[in-house]
Amino acid sequence: MTDELSIRVERSFTAISPESWSRLSGTSKTANTVPYNPFLSHAFLSSLEESGSATADTGWLGHHLLLETEKGELIGALPGYLKNHSQGEYVFDHGWADAFERAGGHYYPKLQCSIPFTPATGPRLLVAEGFERRPVQSVIAESLKEVVRQLGVSSAHVTFVPEDEISVFETDGYLHRTDQQFHFINEGYADHDAFLETLASRKRKALKKERRAALENGISIDWLTGSDLTERIWDQFFSFYMDTGSRKWGRPYLTREFYSLIGQRMPDDILLVMAKREGRYVAGAINFIGGDTLYGRHWGCIEDHPYLHFEVCYHQAIDFALAKGLKRVEAGAQGEHKLARGYLPVTTHSAHYVAHAGLRRAIADYLKREREDVEHMNEILTDHSPFRKGEPQQED
Repeated sequence: MTDELSIRVERSFTAISPESWSRLSGTSKTANTVPYNPFLSHAFLSSLEESGSATADTGWLGHHLLLETEKGELIGALPGYLKNHSQGEYVFDHGWADAFERAGGHYYPKLQCSIPFTPATGPRLLVAEGFERRPVQSVIAESLKEVVRQLGVSSAHVTFVPEDEISVFETDGYLHRTDQQFHFINEGYADHDAFLETLASRKRKALKKERRAALENGISIDWLTGSDLTERIWDQFFSFYMDTGSRKWGRPYLTREFYSLIGQRMPDDILLVMAKREGRYVAGAINFIGGDTLYGRHWGCIEDHPYLHFEVCYHQAIDFALAKGLKRVEAGAQGEHKLARGYLPVTTHSAHYVAHAGLRRAIADYLKREREDVEHMNEILTDHSPFRKGEPQQED
């Protein structure tokens, strides 16, 4: 099969045909080999580039691997970027970079194969409908190593990889890294009250109290999606993003134009949870709606209210997922505070190809210990989840 295929690197995502891209796994609602992932859609990735959010000027130079037949048919892909920093990735390798630089090496530039600014698991080795997945994925993984060698860069990092793709990378000599997130799993709950009934009584009472307190001071919550996403709404949400993002990151990653573009191109895949007080919105969170998952991304506010962050980002996301029959809520990176709100620890995965043998050995030793630590921590946190452990039911 490899004799009939070729890999090429495309620097501009906008040069890739939306029609051919939509035939790849997870990229559209019609390619059903795997559930739709909105971050892999042509609309999302092209909007990052066209809005100036992920470009060479911001340190994200497109290096998308495209696997094509002799006739130019796209049958596989791996989104990627050539980077001269490690910002906006959420899988942290600053220590690796520092160590290599101190030893006289050059860690940057590197290849980063991920969705910019998006710590959400999703397919990375994309395969067109009708093709056998494993052989195509293996060709892409091996080709990425060759691109590293041709470019003369230090490494390639494929982050937030589904667990079923990790074996492909490990077979090709990539290092396996794990980390932790907190996800809400829908066990078929009829509504939020049914979910709460599965919690220990003390935890259940605490969350009910928290939700009531969040809506004090006359606060109400709106769900906005589809045609609700007007430019006026985006102006308001962007002000929240800029206020909170500037304090958290120093310089927010996404431009105002990005929101206009995704609002035009994928409005039905977006949920804004907006908090209103005295007739104006004062806080909000953006979520993306996948085939079976609600992906919480970022939030912002222009007024501080107790527990409002938890209500807007976590409780309302559960409400929406249950109302729409979604299987899970992925609420972004880190955050042990999510555990008390019904989000359980899950393991995330990434794959790393390191060209320098010495650096590769050092990182491999580190990752072995890190994987053990992640597994141990997940076990501890799961034991401290808010779910009932055989206690008798009590009236609230």
